[in-house]
Amino acid sequence: MKRKIIIFGILSVFLLYALPLHADRHGFVRKVVIDPGHGGRDPGAIGLLAKEKDIVLAISLKLGEYIEQNFDDVEVIYTRTTDEFIELRNRTQIANDNKADLFISVHCNASPSRRAFGTETFVMGLHRSKENLAVAKKENASILYEDDYLETYDGYDPNSPEANIMFSMFQNHYLNQSLTMASLVQDQFRDRAGRHDRGVKQAGFLVLYNIAMPGILVEAGFLSNDQEEKYLISETGQAHIASAIFRAFRDYKTYQDNLARQQLASANSNNNKPKAVETTQPASSQANPTPTPPLVNKPEKGNAHDITFRVQFATTSVERPIDAPEFKGMKGISFYFHEGMFKYTVGNESTLEEATLIQQKLHQNGFRDAFVVAFKNNERIAPAEAMRILNQNRQNP
Repeated sequence: MKRKIIIFGILSVFLLYALPLHADRHGFVRKVVIDPGHGGRDPGAIGLLAKEKDIVLAISLKLGEYIEQNFDDVEVIYTRTTDEFIELRNRTQIANDNKADLFISVHCNASPSRRAFGTETFVMGLHRSKENLAVAKKENASILYEDDYLETYDGYDPNSPEANIMFSMFQNHYLNQSLTMASLVQDQFRDRAGRHDRGVKQAGFLVLYNIAMPGILVEAGFLSNDQEEKYLISETGQAHIASAIFRAFRDYKTYQDNLARQQLASANSNNNKPKAVETTQPASSQANPTPTPPLVNKPEKGNAHDITFRVQFATTSVERPIDAPEFKGMKGISFYFHEGMFKYTVGNESTLEEATLIQQKLHQNGFRDAFVVAFKNNERIAPAEAMRILNQNRQNP
């Protein structure tokens, strides 16, 4: 029990103070850090024919080359370009010191089952399955190759169940953007590269938890699967994987740059204040410890596809009153019940841009983990999916 308390205390301090913020972040995507996983004395996953460290380096270099060839305004920074061992904390430091706008960590997977195959992309967050936890533990185990890792990472032990559970509860400041990029990557893997889509997932990764920017960890396939290993070591396979990630980056950059331009224009016209939002079904003013059926507020605003965007700022296991001290007197609060949790939001906007302005206001008011969530017909969907629907509507009015 004492060990659990110590771990809880250590990681609580991590979660509160570890994340540096770039106060002058401009919104445009101008720097990307590409992180080939493992390297040197850390081979990563080992297949029958190859090692993870070699495959992901080849893919990462191709990805960087594609970006440099197509975007003169983007600086590509690598955590490594040769077969060398880079500590996880140093990978994070490279990204933060360069004030990058996006972090892409490239990996290959492995499983005790040789039948497992496909791609998946992770963002930092709470793992909801044993499989997600297993992937995080595998990647975090790289610290075992570091000297004095217990001291370096303040007691974090990748083999400790308690540490992994607590660590995975960290939600980074850029979760919404990270989820968008991850969704775009999986779309490209599935639709363009023809890979099996294992989805966008969340888990606790050391290499992601302390980055001051959106970040993803890509698992490009399973070296434990004979056919997938052959694909990943081939020139064609590596080109397909790198190209898929590049196309996702292209779409992400296009969207983020457009959003930044709109926000800049709004600021220049002194019209960047979020308007007050009223919701039709606010959270009750009294706490109710008994879970209720799934709830969402009906949108007052909408568009042709009933897509709305809200800003989620709190998640609780029991319903909280709207005048709870932690809500700091916010107005127009509503909640929805999702995956066994009460999730509190403000705003009910027809565009992501409007919701992002509200998100920025919440960040200024102390809700630094607030992020945008999207709904279609009152059902939560990924923001990337919402944007695809709206873009299709613009192209086919």
